[in-house]
Amino acid sequence: MADKNNIVIVFDFDKTIIDVDSDNWVVDELGFTELFEQLLPTMPWNSLMDRMMKELHDHGKTIEEIKQVLSRIPIHPRVIPAIKFAHALGCELRIVSDANTFFIETIVEHLGIREYFSEINTNPGLVDEQGRLRISPYHDFSKSSHGCPRCPPNMCKSLIIERIQASFAKEGKKMKMVYLGDGAGDYCPSLRLKGEDYMMPRKNFPVWDLITQNPTLVKASVRDWTDGEAMERILLGIINEIEEEEKEKMLSSDQCKISVGIVHEPLLPLSLPVPLHLVK
Repeated sequence: MADKNNIVIVFDFDKTIIDVDSDNWVVDELGFTELFEQLLPTMPWNSLMDRMMKELHDHGKTIEEIKQVLSRIPIHPRVIPAIKFAHALGCELRIVSDANTFFIETIVEHLGIREYFSEINTNPGLVDEQGRLRISPYHDFSKSSHGCPRCPPNMCKSLIIERIQASFAKEGKKMKMVYLGDGAGDYCPSLRLKGEDYMMPRKNFPVWDLITQNPTLVKASVRDWTDGEAMERILLGIINEIEEEEKEKMLSSDQCKISVGIVHEPLLPLSLPVPLHLVK
């Protein structure tokens, strides 16, 4: 079996691992949709979610109630097996999401899949002394800009992808990345993937729409998916495909070594018997 430790699978979270947007789910389930929609045009999404957590706290909603809502969040039944299979096959799994640590950690721990992810990159979400959930930007745009015009001010996922790529390069490790996402924020990192990588956009979602507008801009192989069942099938197919490619490379390398190792003895002329009638 080929070594799959060089396969890094990066998952978006909302509408990729889970089937909904976790921010909207909490706001809707706790009855604050109207206020959320009123405030949405007035501030960045990340700032709005911090404001909504203040509103929830001011109206007596507790952290435990938020956790209970998150525990009911919908997820396709084949997503968890896909994550477990990929991890069992030796792939490294990471999350890159514009949600927040509190929501993601609560959900993955409830689902029993936290141990399968080596890293969760998202906006900080911490409970303060008053029992209010505070949500901060991954990139503090009040101090400086991350400089990417495509992405929201609080997070450019490309910078995270580039950091992962650089860490493998620094250690001299080869890496193939598989990136799964659905939103417009997943388009920018898709442009940072290399030719040997794989991009898995959710079909008919914003990132798929952006990719299909000009497919040549994405160097990676693009494999779209529709739901958890398709995700599992396509993701495991990609892992198998990478394994087969590695096997072929190893076989080709071994054959080359064998060919180099063979020493061909020079052919000597055979002593043929001389016909008697020619002997004087």
